Amino acid sequence: MSNTPRLVQAPISIVYDVANEELHEREYHSLSEADDDAIGQWLKLAKARGETSESDPIALKLLVELHRKVDNLERLIKNETPSRVGLSSAGQIESIGFGYFKLENGGLETSTRYYGRITMPTYPQREIGVFFRAVDSALAKLEKIHDRDEKEWGAYVTARERVMIRELKGNE
Repeated sequence: MSNTPRLVQAPISIVYDVANEELHEREYHSLSEADDDAIGQWLKLAKARGETSESDPIALKLLVELHRKVDNLERLIKNETPSRVGLSSAGQIESIGFGYFKLENGGLETSTRYYGRITMPTYPQREIGVFFRAVDSALAKLEKIHDRDEKEWGAYVTARERVMIRELKGNE
């Protein structure tokens, strides 16, 4: 049996740099708390008090996302940008798997630990912070990812696998 992970094609953007624990750890934690904005906190409290038990969860989620979009537009109008750590490299992820991804053009140094921000193509679209180690110049193994982000990553891998299976069945 091969040690190569099973990967499926998935076009995703990433910015990354060699990991600096002090600098990148702070941003890593702030990205996980991005959903803990004022509306996110309100929703969590309302759920905890049971005030949302009779609400349609999908409509509620859409309403919250609409509120966040209005907040983002307001920040754009005011020229406010979220502070992010500058990362030196940008690239395209060509394929993903459970706990792994492969860069389109390589550029990684084997065994080096990196920090990156991956733009997930899901709804709502958002950036996730990850620490990863280069297995070779293109293949990377995720080492540190928040639980919620890992679930979203896994769900996206599964969705891409389903798309690939449907395409293969259609070509037969």
